[in-house]
Amino acid sequence: MKGFLEDANYSIGLLDEGATLADVIDNCIYEHTHTGKRAFFVGDLGKLVKNNIQWQNVMAPIKPFYPVRCNSTPGVLEILGTLGVGFACSSKSEMALVQDLGISPENIIYTNPCKQASQIKYAAKAGINIMTCDNDTELKKIARNHPNAKLLLHIATEDITADEEMNMKFGTTLKNCRHLMECAKELGVQIVGVKFHVSGSCKELQTYIHAISDARCVFDMAEEFGFKMNMLDIGGGFTGSELQLEEVNHVIRPLLDVYFPKESGVNVIAEPGCYYVSSAFTLAVNIIAKKTVEYDKLLPSGVEQTRNDDEPVFTYYINDGVYGSFASKLSEKLNTIPEVHKKYKEDEPLFASSLWGPSCDELDQVVENCLLPELSVGDWLIFDNMGSGTLGEQSTFNDYQRPLIYYMMSFSDWDEMQDAGVASDTLMKNFFFVPSCIQLSPEDRFSTAA
Repeated sequence: MKGFLEDANYSIGLLDEGATLADVIDNCIYEHTHTGKRAFFVGDLGKLVKNNIQWQNVMAPIKPFYPVRCNSTPGVLEILGTLGVGFACSSKSEMALVQDLGISPENIIYTNPCKQASQIKYAAKAGINIMTCDNDTELKKIARNHPNAKLLLHIATEDITADEEMNMKFGTTLKNCRHLMECAKELGVQIVGVKFHVSGSCKELQTYIHAISDARCVFDMAEEFGFKMNMLDIGGGFTGSELQLEEVNHVIRPLLDVYFPKESGVNVIAEPGCYYVSSAFTLAVNIIAKKTVEYDKLLPSGVEQTRNDDEPVFTYYINDGVYGSFASKLSEKLNTIPEVHKKYKEDEPLFASSLWGPSCDELDQVVENCLLPELSVGDWLIFDNMGSGTLGEQSTFNDYQRPLIYYMMSFSDWDEMQDAGVASDTLMKNFFFVPSCIQLSPEDRFSTAA
């Protein structure tokens, strides 16, 4: 059950119905307390199964293509591949990862908006033909290096909010689509569909209405040039909430039925990333240092001080940070709050606290301000919803140690996979049984499956 991020020889603890995620975390912390306190993830791969069932119930027949960059750990990729999910890759290494799982090229799309010529050649050699494009420079590069490419024109959406104005935006305008089609016709490149993306932080579901209408315009435009379009990619932005999924489906379903009915032969796909993996992973970190600071230095600017001057204020340093599992904190707000692992009294006082990574760098702030009981060096903090954007290439800053990963799945979720007929022999070899009624030694508790 334990392995490094790149370790393909992983194993999955198959838990009986008496065991819980909390039990696994407790056992892992017990092990690390005796063998060296290192940050670690616990991945409940059963949640991927549940999320896929939910997707099929709400969004079918829209086929999901999972963006590998969200979480490229072997357990996630193999489970999703077994479930029949396609993959959206942004690099050669990601394409190679999913190909090693035996995924057919037809179930892989190359979505990087700024592709390296060498990686386009790799896609061509691997038979990965479907890729996205939003400008004529990229189109010419693709034409030179992948004559058999099948392009999805990436169109822009009007989803810019105050929080997103500084983010990089990709996608072309409707007006420029005609120019790109003219170029594609001259270069002999096939255009087979349209892609758009609505950010998960976009609150205006009307954005989908405009985007699907624009996509229909592009399809009509393509007929003038003789292109046979058969694919619509509605992108990602799915948060993992069943309510959000149903709200999006409620908005897009009537338009898809009108603009892209089943008889049109257009395959509609999507790129749910954090939807699948965010809630599936929990991160445990250890406090490695502690100090008392002045309260006014801890508070964000503009926040009024309302605290008793006699109360201590604590800064804690943990063994993971923005140069590791909290890398997304550099570009977006952390959407999870720390939970204290050790038990403490309900009436125990809480103190203003901040959490910092191990690099001692001024950017390495994980949590700016939170209320915690007084903690000690060696105590553990738990962060849930850490499965997206946290498990990929890690920095080597300051001898950073990458967290270990402990995979688990309940028997009921395993039964769901078997009932669906997707529990392959290749996947089966990674499972081993973890009893819930006995305490195993650290050496035996998470032994690798044979």
